[in-house]
Amino acid sequence: MLTRSLRSLPRATLPRTHALRALSNTSVRLGVQEITRPAIDTPLSLWNWTEEENMLRETVRRFAEDVIAPKVSKMDEEEKMDPEIIQGLFDNGLMGIETSADMSGSEMSFTGAIIAVEELARVDPSVAVLCDVHNTLCNTVLRLYGSKEIQEKWLPDLATKKVGSFCLSEPASGSDAFALQTTAKLDKSGDFYTLNGSKMWISNSAEAETFLVFANVDPSKGYKGITCFVMSKDMGVEIAKKEKKLGIKASSTCLLNFDDVKIPKENIVGEIGKGYKIAIEILNEGRIGIAAQMIGLAQGAFDKSLTYAYQRKQFGKPVGEFQGMGFQFADVATEIEAARLLTYNAARLKEEGRPFTKEAAMAKYFASVVAQKASGNAIEWAGGQGFVREVGLEKFWRDSKIGAIYEGTSNIQLETIAKFLRKEYQT
Repeated sequence: MLTRSLRSLPRATLPRTHALRALSNTSVRLGVQEITRPAIDTPLSLWNWTEEENMLRETVRRFAEDVIAPKVSKMDEEEKMDPEIIQGLFDNGLMGIETSADMSGSEMSFTGAIIAVEELARVDPSVAVLCDVHNTLCNTVLRLYGSKEIQEKWLPDLATKKVGSFCLSEPASGSDAFALQTTAKLDKSGDFYTLNGSKMWISNSAEAETFLVFANVDPSKGYKGITCFVMSKDMGVEIAKKEKKLGIKASSTCLLNFDDVKIPKENIVGEIGKGYKIAIEILNEGRIGIAAQMIGLAQGAFDKSLTYAYQRKQFGKPVGEFQGMGFQFADVATEIEAARLLTYNAARLKEEGRPFTKEAAMAKYFASVVAQKASGNAIEWAGGQGFVREVGLEKFWRDSKIGAIYEGTSNIQLETIAKFLRKEYQT
């Protein structure tokens, strides 16, 4: 297990020619999104990183290759995350990447979280999504919307020892998330709410000890009654069923029940009735995380298959040297790079406090398409070896299918992009 913890990384200063970019005079739209990286004066490529981001990539890649890789097959077969992997994520500071140091976090950039998810997904997308949901959804909701008291109570544990879960989707509200039916009724005493309902397709729920739950405190107001609550598992979270899935099997996805669960009013995150705004903002950010998962997955499948293709010989030479193969490699490599740049761009826009909703949708949509193409082709490039489970290429393809489904289906992403286009071109 790696001993390096990102929480102990020095706040190093880069040489002047590669220093962090200064604030620009360009106006930015500031809302709930915080600025975690200064805007730029002089345009630079999307391959410019801070020293901390480079160290993070190196740390995560080593952890993924040395610690996670030997356990991927077993975790997939058993459909269970190894507790040592989760502990390793905490030990290496990967469960509080953006959380401030005074809350026991690593206090890094949003792009740092994206880099971590990408590198984890190159080895196991299941581990990547656990880290992604925990960071970009759970931690971020509490950092941006939680009161000081909530942050002090919940964020340190989320950064050091407790997995978080984001509970929005329900049996009758998937893409139409605001049709949720879970209710939270205020007790006559005014001291607590009574939560009743079910949540479905909830990631991290089997391992989580901290849950963010969206419920309607006043159904007569429709979606404007939706409110976000934070709660611990021992307050009454019931795991009714763990789903058996096509891919990302080691990542738990469960049906949760809440039966007369009492939640103190102090556990409301943000304002009463503003849960729908929290969900919208956070899912926009979370989609960049899923895009990162998909590009990491695509790169992992690509790397594994090409390594084999240049070793396997047929007709007297490596199969990768045939022109027909080379053209396919080049095509997929180009699309992976395009998806990666879309993702990095969306991440930097978010950090700079600029509008990024359209760019996040583009990144998630395209990255999920590329992941399916890259992993599918990777199987074919390896021939029979790609088709057997022992090699692990078929797992990348199985895992890739979820990219077009969770945190907003591909059709939802296309509709989001189309809305921006209509606004831009309609007169």
